[in-house]
Amino acid sequence: MISRDDVEAAREQTAGLVRVTPVLEAGRGALPLGGPAGRVPGELVLKLELLQHTGSFKARGALHRVLSARAAGRLDPDVGVVVASGGNAGLAVAWAAARAGVPATVVVPERAPVVKVARLRELGATVVLAGAEYAEAQAVAQEHRERTGALWCHAYDQPEVAAGAGTLALELLEQVARRVDTVVVAVGGGGLVAGVAAALEGTGTRVVGAEPVRAPTLHAALAAGTPTDVAVSGVAADSLGARRVGEIAFDVARRTGVVPVLVEDADIVAARALLWREWRTVVEHGAAAALAALTAGSYVPGADERVAVVLCGANTDPTDL
Repeated sequence: MISRDDVEAAREQTAGLVRVTPVLEAGRGALPLGGPAGRVPGELVLKLELLQHTGSFKARGALHRVLSARAAGRLDPDVGVVVASGGNAGLAVAWAAARAGVPATVVVPERAPVVKVARLRELGATVVLAGAEYAEAQAVAQEHRERTGALWCHAYDQPEVAAGAGTLALELLEQVARRVDTVVVAVGGGGLVAGVAAALEGTGTRVVGAEPVRAPTLHAALAAGTPTDVAVSGVAADSLGARRVGEIAFDVARRTGVVPVLVEDADIVAARALLWREWRTVVEHGAAAALAALTAGSYVPGADERVAVVLCGANTDPTDL
C-alpha cells in the first residue's frame, strides 16, 4: 500500500518543517542482556526521535497528512481535522493543524496520561475524552467526522501517515557512519513499522517490530493471515494500545519480511530505566519496548551486527524512573 517512493515524497513535502533528530552511536556491547548472559552482541545506535516536535515521531506523518489534504483541496479551514488518539497522534495532529491554521478535535481514551491531555489543550485542540480503549475513542471521532466533514486523520493506518513516519529511516541511513544492518521499532497500530519497512525495502536492512506480550497486534495478524482484534493491556497501552494492527502495516510487514518479537512488561520497564540511567534519556514505555527487544533477548543480533533502535516518543511522566 505504500512504497519507498511514497516515503521520499513525504520527506520532500515536510522538509524543513520537521526536525532532523540526532543519533547516538552507543558502540559495541553497550547493553546488558537480562540474566547472567552478559552483554547484547553487536553495535548499538539510538535514533532519538523522542526529540521530534510534540515529543514523538507522529509529527512527521500528521504534517504530511494535513499538508497533502490542503494541497488537494480536501481541508476545510473552518472545520479542520479530527483524530482519535491515545495521546501522541493527537498531539501531532493538533500541532500540524496549528501549522496549517485550522482547528483540531482530538478524541482520547479516558485513561490517556494527564500530561498528554494538558499538552493537547496547550496546542489549541478541542479534547474529547471517550471510552476505555482506542477503538472506542475512534468510534466517537468517526461520528464527529460524519457530522462535521472534518478531515479524518488516522493515528496510524493512512498512507500519508505511515509514509511520513518512514522519513526517519531515510534520515537515519544518512546520519550513521557505517551501514545499519537492523532497525528495531515498537509496534502498536503499525504506522511506524510500516513506514520504516517501506523506506528500507530493497536496502538489505532488516526491520524488527517489537510489541508487548499484552498487545500483540502484529503477531496476531501474521498468525491469522489478516489483521485481527486482540485484548490490550499493560504498561505501554497508552501509546501501543491499538486493538488491531493497521492494514497498511500488515501489508508492508508481510511484503518486506518484518521480524516480529514480543516483550514482557517487566522488560519494558527495565529498558526504560536503563535509558535514563545510562544516557539520561527519558522515554515513554512504548518507546522502551524497542530497546527491550534487545535487553530481554527477544532479538539477539550477531556479533558484527549494527543495530539501530528507534526511540520514538517521550510523552511520559518521568517521576517513576
